[in-house]
Order: sequence, then C-alpha cells, then structure tokens
Amino acid sequence: MSKQKNAKRAAYEKKQEAQGKKVVTWIICGLIAIAVIFICSIMYVMS
Repeated sequence: MSKQKNAKRAAYEKKQEAQGKKVVTWIICGLIAIAVIFICSIMYVMS
C-alpha cells in the first residue's frame, strides 16, 4: 500500500509541476503583451 501511495504522490507532483510551468508561461506571455501594448501607446502619444 505504501508503494501505491508513493506512486500516486509522484504522479500528482509531476502533474502539478507541469501545470505550474504552464501558468508561469502564460504569466510571462501576458507581461510581454502588456509591455508591447505600453510601448505602442507611448509611441502613439509621442508622435
């Protein structure tokens, strides 16, 4: 029973790690998009 519990825990940790990486990727992409929009708006205001 202990081996089965450890296997489930390892699978859960692996799944959580994959989801965490996905969230970090989305956050970074969002920040880059916001930066591009900000740069475009500054260029529009300055012209």
